[in-house]
Amino acid sequence: MDAIGVFDSGVGGLTVVSALRRRLPGESILYLGDTARLPYGSKSPDTVTRYTRRNIEFLTERGVKAVVVACNTASALALPDLDLRGVPTWGVIEPGARAAAAVSRGKVGVIATEATVRSDAYPRALRTLRPDLEILSQPCPLFVPLVEEGWHDDPVTEEVAERYLRPLLAAGVDTLVLGCTHYPLLKPVLQRVAGPGVILVDSAEQVAEMVAAGLAEQGLESTHTPSHHFCVTDSGQTFQRLARTILKDDGVTLEWVEVV
Repeated sequence: MDAIGVFDSGVGGLTVVSALRRRLPGESILYLGDTARLPYGSKSPDTVTRYTRRNIEFLTERGVKAVVVACNTASALALPDLDLRGVPTWGVIEPGARAAAAVSRGKVGVIATEATVRSDAYPRALRTLRPDLEILSQPCPLFVPLVEEGWHDDPVTEEVAERYLRPLLAAGVDTLVLGCTHYPLLKPVLQRVAGPGVILVDSAEQVAEMVAAGLAEQGLESTHTPSHHFCVTDSGQTFQRLARTILKDDGVTLEWVEVV
C-alpha cells in the first residue's frame, strides 16, 4: 500500500495526521481509530499493550511501510515492550518532550490521561533532556470524552480545564505539555485558562518532522499519488464529523473494521 499507518483510540490522532499531511503532502496515510475500545487512558498497561500490538498488526497486514502510534498512552505503556522490527515505528512521547525541553524556562506541567501520568514517561524523557527542569503532572480523564463528544470550546469544558489546571498554574508552570493527542483540539480553552505566559506544547508537528526524517533516512519516501483511508472499530458518525473538521476535508469517508 506504501502508506504511513497511524492509530489512536479515537479522533485525537487526527491532529498528528493533519501535521503529517502538511509536512509530507506526497505521502498516503492509513488511519485506524480504535473507537470501540476508547478511552485507553483508564486501561491497564497489559490491556493497552495488547490493543497496541493488535493495532500495529492490523496496519502492517494492510501493507503500511511505517507506523505512527499517535496515542500518548500507547506510546508510554506499550512501545517500550513491543518487538518493532517489522516496520519503522514512532511514538509521540519523545517529540513532545524535546519540544517542551527546548522552550521551557524551568517549570513544566504535563497534562495527560491517568495511564500516561502513572507511567511517568514524560517526566523521564524531560529529565533525560534537561535534568534542571521541575516537572508537575496532572491527569485529565474527562478531556478525551469531551473531545469525542465534540465539546471542544464549551463552557463545561472550560470549567473542567480550570479545575484540572489550577494546581499547575498555582505552582507557576511556564510550559504545558499536551500529553494526549486529543488535547490539541482543546487549545483555545486551554490557552485561555493557562494565560498568555504559558507555552502550550503539542507534539504533532515534532512527530511529523521525525517521521519525515526517518522516511528520508531509510529511503521510504513515496513515489505514488497519495491517497488517505480512515478506519474505525465502531460506528463513526461523530468521528466522521469531527474528522472532516480537524482535517478540513469534507471528503473523509470511513471503513468500519474489526480488530480483535
